Amino acid sequence: MHRPLAGSPKTLTVIKEASGKYYVSVVCECDIQQLPFVETQAGVDLGLKDFAVLSTGEKVSHPKWLQQSEKRLSRLQRGLSRKLKGSQNRAKTRLRVARLHEKVSNQRKDFLHKLSHRLINENQVVSLEGLRVSNMVRNRCLSKSISDSGWGEFARQMHYKAEWYGRTVKVLDTFCPSSKACSICGFIKEDLTLVQRLWTCPNCRTIHDRDFNAAVNIAIIGRDTPEVTPAERRASAVSILSMKQVRSVKQETPVSQ
Repeated sequence: MHRPLAGSPKTLTVIKEASGKYYVSVVCECDIQQLPFVETQAGVDLGLKDFAVLSTGEKVSHPKWLQQSEKRLSRLQRGLSRKLKGSQNRAKTRLRVARLHEKVSNQRKDFLHKLSHRLINENQVVSLEGLRVSNMVRNRCLSKSISDSGWGEFARQMHYKAEWYGRTVKVLDTFCPSSKACSICGFIKEDLTLVQRLWTCPNCRTIHDRDFNAAVNIAIIGRDTPEVTPAERRASAVSILSMKQVRSVKQETPVSQ
């Protein structure tokens, strides 16, 4: 044992990976001390260009672990396909491929764990946009990049760590217009396309960075929205943005007259 177990051990599982490595997973029951209350809240917009853009303005670059190892992986898989089935050389090459896949997976998990842990530590409430990853990977042009991102695993880690440490994670509706809505006045630009990374609000003439504007909107909607069921998320998000646009129009009317 390289370190003492925390808590009372309940179950023990021996796992053999495809790379031939053995792991022993010990599940322990323990009391986790919750983190002290903080005032900060954050909205997180997940993407492919940057893995995450925070409402504070911070951009977390996308590591793209699979892309970094893709050249070596393709060479190993090409060699594996040429080996005779049942031969020792094929078995050795299969282990090399499995070890490389395991390395990429470990790199991705390490990155996601560190980022999720930092966000939970620094913020009392973290708002995320609900992403239907299973539907998004059907896009054959982006499926590999989406799968390499690990958005679903990141959301899972955020949820259980928030429960551990007394934090709150709010998930907005998938169809919430976070990118199309102006974070200043609430105007919704319906004709905004995916290729437009910068856009100007026709109402207040504010120039927006698409991802940062989405993160700010996610933070605003998450702050003003209580914990609700998935069916109620979209209606509450749209109503918050609509009220913001109405307030902005009321404030600008006397000036225009």
